[in-house]
Amino acid sequence: MDSELAILAASGASTLVSLMVTDSWTHARELVGRYLTRTGADPGTFDDLQDARTRLLAADATERERTAREIGRRYGGRLRRLAEADDNSDEALRALLTSLLQLSASAADSRRTVDNRISGGVQHGPVVQSGSVAGLTFHVDHVDRQ
Repeated sequence: MDSELAILAASGASTLVSLMVTDSWTHARELVGRYLTRTGADPGTFDDLQDARTRLLAADATERERTAREIGRRYGGRLRRLAEADDNSDEALRALLTSLLQLSASAADSRRTVDNRISGGVQHGPVVQSGSVAGLTFHVDHVDRQ
């Protein structure tokens, strides 16, 4: 069972790191944070997860792979230690991994190519091309142009 826990923990950590650079990060952080704090230990877990993501995003291309491996080892170890400490937590770890893999699959599905075309004449104002836009505010000067 120890080798199975090690594989589950490593897979969970690897999936967590891959989700750190997606729009699904907030949900992944909540899932892993709840799993890691379910025994009441380490209340700074959510901040630690966010700090790990910040480090990964701030790493340049040459550092990113090393940083991802380091974060993966760190969280793989934490997940494994927690699973080994409780007889029933291997099921909880499996459930966490299943949830993370579903998030990862949905994040992969949401990456699609956007092909925007403008036709039909001259545009006399801003044109916004995007797959999705949230919280957008336009500030327009209402100047009479006669």
